[in-house]
Amino acid sequence: MSINSTLKKEGITVISPLSTLEINKIASKIADLLCSSFPEHNLNRSDLFISISRLNMYIAKMPNIQEKAKYFYKNNSIYFSEEINLDDLNTLAVHECIHFLQELKDKRGRVTRLGLYKLRGKSCGMGINEAAVQLMASEATKSKLDTVHYYKMNLTTPSPDYYPIETAIIREISYFTGTYPLFHSVLFSNDVFKNTFIAKSSEKTFYQIEYNFDLLIHYQEELSIEMYNLQNCTENNTSLNKMRLISKRIDALKNIILQITLEMQNTIIYNCFNKEFEHIRDNDGLKDFHEHLYNFKNFLIDTEGYNYYNQFYCDMMNKLEEKRELIKKYGNLILFEESNKDLMLIDKPSYGFSFFKIFFAKLKLLAEEMLREKDI
Repeated sequence: MSINSTLKKEGITVISPLSTLEINKIASKIADLLCSSFPEHNLNRSDLFISISRLNMYIAKMPNIQEKAKYFYKNNSIYFSEEINLDDLNTLAVHECIHFLQELKDKRGRVTRLGLYKLRGKSCGMGINEAAVQLMASEATKSKLDTVHYYKMNLTTPSPDYYPIETAIIREISYFTGTYPLFHSVLFSNDVFKNTFIAKSSEKTFYQIEYNFDLLIHYQEELSIEMYNLQNCTENNTSLNKMRLISKRIDALKNIILQITLEMQNTIIYNCFNKEFEHIRDNDGLKDFHEHLYNFKNFLIDTEGYNYYNQFYCDMMNKLEEKRELIKKYGNLILFEESNKDLMLIDKPSYGFSFFKIFFAKLKLLAEEMLREKDI
């Protein structure tokens, strides 16, 4: 498909190209923002400026009033909405420039990867990459956190108008991984973030979350189409039956988005905190874990009737108390575990709290056995 055909399909109509002076001003601003906001990544301002200034940039009519910029990697071009103020670049302009910087090409010049998004082979990671890029763009523009309401969910995000759910979830993940590996992989298209997230949870968890991010994007696109259809029905006085049918599809899609979001959050909570719990060996670890678990409430996506986090918190408090008793009896648990290697062979479950029941049941039996031997 040609670029013109792609633009037409996307609903983008070019108005005029930007001048060299305007492009250079944008390149200079983006380079300054990224270098000053992420000094730990050792970005070179001069290299960034040169790279961005070589992009083709256009003013265009966009199909979506909220969409202020769009990058097409096939022709290295960025299309800015006619509504955008080029003297005050927002997160979406920075977002699209980051997409350009993400490009990883093979020897034949084909783009194989954009940050966390792999385009060759089994294409995957588009959703999680969009979330990470928008979070990075929000940090670069010093966007403030805002609490918003979408699809019956209350969530906190620095990007309330663009990928709000995705940025809220990626913030939850970076609560465990930190933002350094995330942004490093965004900029340099590598697996540093993937490997860090797996280390903080599991390989299965990473791929499940990656897949669900793509599902979120897909269903939100479907929802936008149906909402557009409903608007057209209203304007064209379409039959009430057709409008009701579209409304039902909209409600169903909103519910699917809600369920996927909460499933992702529960998966992150369960797997990341379980992995962290496994590494508690002393009283300092108990204290740090409790504080980390408690503070997660500031990142929580909430909805009416949602109690997974509260239940998980209560269950973990019980497990912490049991582990506190073990530490009190045996001291640092590294020495205790080294003398009981069989404890390391416990199977890990895919979900639920059965792991903790099995784990502490075995610990309890072992402790009772040791006490009996002591009495003998």
